[in-house]
Amino acid sequence: MSTRALLASPLGFLVGVSLGALGGGGSILAVPVLVFVAGQSPSAATTTSLVVVGVASLIGAYGHWRAGRVRVAQGLVFGVVGIGGSLAGSALNRRLDGDVLLLAFAGLILVAAWRIIVGCPSCTRKGEATALSKWPEAGAVRTRTRTLAPGRVAKIVVAGTAVGFLTGLFGVGGGFVIVPALALALEFPMGAAIGTSLLVIAVNTAVALAARVGAGSVDWTTTLVFTAAAIAGVGAGKRVADRVEPESLQRAFAALLVALAIYTGARALLAIF
Repeated sequence: MSTRALLASPLGFLVGVSLGALGGGGSILAVPVLVFVAGQSPSAATTTSLVVVGVASLIGAYGHWRAGRVRVAQGLVFGVVGIGGSLAGSALNRRLDGDVLLLAFAGLILVAAWRIIVGCPSCTRKGEATALSKWPEAGAVRTRTRTLAPGRVAKIVVAGTAVGFLTGLFGVGGGFVIVPALALALEFPMGAAIGTSLLVIAVNTAVALAARVGAGSVDWTTTLVFTAAAIAGVGAGKRVADRVEPESLQRAFAALLVALAIYTGARALLAIF
């Protein structure tokens, strides 16, 4: 087994801890740790991240589906809309210089930190729990259909394409875009928006990963070791969340992301210039 694969196990476990403690937003740590600690290229790291994000979103979506918070048909449509963006993002990922990709990723990390601070429901476990408690009707999936006006359809297409592009380019889920899009454009109750967003993320990651497998750019040994370790770490992360005040955990993670964004951006800038 290669050195990168050996390093992937403890790193994956730590990312799993962040997923368990914080929810889906914790997966944004995967790319920087794979690049700077495991020594993967930015493109390979985003591919590994796709697998982690995809598996985590499927597991999360199953729990929400059992609670009646996933609108399967609409989620699949939203995911299909994002296929073009996902393929475009994956194609650009293969063509971009690695340091340029990291610089752009540093900007994405800052956006994620800001969303966590302002209480993005899909970015942290605490935010999700708060959203579900504020909208108790969120668990009920309404069966009546809505007539989609052209303006609303356009919003869905734009949001779906943007989310797919982010997933393909950076290997992230994009929940901070999907949840508002589902809540505002389709008027989903917040719980249904959160649950359905995980299905959309699973579709987008599957498409982006398929594009990279076709290009033969997947280090499966490192990817599978990292993903298995991340899944193992989720349980430990949940126990951490039970013992730490949610607001403190949220602030600490946001601060970590800001520091990580500065470090990632500085390294990328130095390499570019």
